[in-house]
Amino acid sequence: MLTFPLAEKPAHSMPSPTRVQIYGQSYSIAGDLDPAYVQKLAAYVDEKMRAISDATSTVDTQKAAVLAALAIADELHSGLPERALKQTA
Repeated sequence: MLTFPLAEKPAHSMPSPTRVQIYGQSYSIAGDLDPAYVQKLAAYVDEKMRAISDATSTVDTQKAAVLAALAIADELHSGLPERALKQTA
């Protein structure tokens, strides 16, 4: 079971693990996050992995996961979330 504390998280509690599907694999996620939020995060990671897999024709799960992690890290460090927040305001 995967447990992850995040610095900024919703003020909801998650009493039992949430089951998610990412790239065809099932994971049980435990922590203090809202289950709907965990599902949203998992869907985002799944979407990134599938897009990378399609673009690179890779079937290697580990390679797709690493490339998806790099893409998400790039979004984080390039300020994409900040720009998205400004557009919705």
